Amino acid sequence: MNPELQGRVFPSVAPYLVGREKVREFSRAVFATNPINYDPEAARAAGHADVVAPPTFAVVVQEATLAQLLAEPDGGIDFTRVVHGDQRFTYTRPIVAGDELTATLAVTSIKTLGGHSMVTAESTIVDATGGHVVTAISTLVVRGDE
Repeated sequence: MNPELQGRVFPSVAPYLVGREKVREFSRAVFATNPINYDPEAARAAGHADVVAPPTFAVVVQEATLAQLLAEPDGGIDFTRVVHGDQRFTYTRPIVAGDELTATLAVTSIKTLGGHSMVTAESTIVDATGGHVVTAISTLVVRGDE
């Protein structure tokens, strides 16, 4: 793992348009039971413009930013040795169908523990107006030689 990646900020990825059916599919996949995740009328009654994505939906948008990190030629990351160590989200507001979201990744920490490396990356996700929606923070563990 290249320690010089720490502090690197990758270019923003193409905007992701949040679709109502994608929110419903994700909601079913994570066993969400709240009607606001499926029914636009229930979402509107709760004060939202459309169906609301479950909190972990942000990983769908974050994935494209992490792909940049994993594909970095000088990164030294062997994807076959990567396991997910931690995932956190800091929301300003919920993600709703109709949002156009753009994400930018920053590598905030690289640590070596024994023969393993840990990289923490933050994906800052904003809406079409540039307003912050969520920051998704992932820690990936790159296993060392066995």
